[in-house]
Amino acid sequence: MKNLLRFVLLAATLNGLSAQALAEENQLDLVAKGKAVATAADCQACHTNPEGGKPFAGGYAIHSPMGTIYTTNITPSKTAGIGNYSEEQFSRAVREGVRPDGGNLYPAMPYTSYSHMSDEDIHAMYVYFQHGVQPVEQTASLTALPFPFNMRIAMAGWNLLYLDKTPFKADASKSAEWNRGAYLVNGAGHCDTCHTPRNLMMGEVTTKPLAGGMVGPWYAPNISADAVSGIGNWTQAQLVEYLKTGRTTGKNQAAGPMAEAVQNSLQYLPDSDLNAIAFYLKNSTPVRDPADKQAADSFGPKQVNVEQGLRGEHPYNANGTIKGGAALYSGYCASCHQPDGGGSKNQAYPSLYNNTATGMTNASNLISAMLYGVDRQVGEQHVLMPKFGQGSYVGQLTDEQIADIANYVLTHYGNPAIAVSAHDVAVLRGGGPVTLLARLQPLMAPAMVVALIVVLALIYWLFRRCRKRRV
Repeated sequence: MKNLLRFVLLAATLNGLSAQALAEENQLDLVAKGKAVATAADCQACHTNPEGGKPFAGGYAIHSPMGTIYTTNITPSKTAGIGNYSEEQFSRAVREGVRPDGGNLYPAMPYTSYSHMSDEDIHAMYVYFQHGVQPVEQTASLTALPFPFNMRIAMAGWNLLYLDKTPFKADASKSAEWNRGAYLVNGAGHCDTCHTPRNLMMGEVTTKPLAGGMVGPWYAPNISADAVSGIGNWTQAQLVEYLKTGRTTGKNQAAGPMAEAVQNSLQYLPDSDLNAIAFYLKNSTPVRDPADKQAADSFGPKQVNVEQGLRGEHPYNANGTIKGGAALYSGYCASCHQPDGGGSKNQAYPSLYNNTATGMTNASNLISAMLYGVDRQVGEQHVLMPKFGQGSYVGQLTDEQIADIANYVLTHYGNPAIAVSAHDVAVLRGGGPVTLLARLQPLMAPAMVVALIVVLALIYWLFRRCRKRRV
């Protein structure tokens, strides 16, 4: 009898250990899946301060048209992060932009795309952030937008207009690859958030999906299937190469926010996902910009060597001769991009012809590359172009000088129909175009006061009128 009891106890213990081991194994699998989902969602790019911040501890400054928005700590810290979030609260924050205290998030957090993520992915991501991320006891800088944009309650009305909570549903008439690509582009990967133009109220213009839009001083180009304005003339292999490495010879190279996406997210996605994204984009609705007359990457070489026109122009001992686009290009650009604009042999420093940055009708990326530089780490390859804007360690150029270089490059290597002014450079140096809504901000408080006075006066007038009628 005792032996039987011992056997039962031993069996119960082993079963308990087995169940515990299975639970731990399941959690490890969920953490791994959640990490993959968080990588596809590119959480680290925004929630990690590039100036030496710890992973997911927040503090990254996003310069929006409404002001600077600081990202939050999303580590499992119970004092500074999301350690006290329930899964339901986590899901609501990610997919609806609402914090546990009821406060609304700003759509710099791309919850308008995350709203289409599946319950399974949200669950895995929650487990990852609660059990697979190191807690950081550091409170991120608080966002303090000017009035009235600091009234987060207004986002509830904005969400009614622009937040689509419809879960992603596979299209049975499309292939599995197309559906996976649609899920990533318009959901977890939130490509649509940056690459779709915005209206006056900063909502996505859904009639022009993936047709391009400004993201601060950078331009997220048209990535619809249009052969002239978009990526319709790219092969699927070229798109996959670009997503994985950040560059494709004769097409484009990632800089600014796109470089961050490649560095922190896209290079780690499995090839199946990259192919799905490329396949979906190649089969998306083409959107043509009437201003585009030919594909941006089709402006070919004109066999122009900048040095030939400069030799002998000044005495050998002359000073202050680096003036004008040609001389500035020779002095600041030709050593890497070559005197003929052909770039380095391995194209780490790309050709300036057959290059979308110099061929687009929007020259923002050409200008911003000079102002802010290019910094992209993919695998063991670190691509670095120094900035020539504020704080440059190479040479701080004026708005006029950058405009001169841009115009020389556009005329000789890119789209000669585009001209850049010093004002254009100044706008991008200041963080990008200011929307009408932001320009109206100084008038909003006085307008609200005037409106309140008018309403009170109307109420008083109606009150007096009613009293006279009673008498």
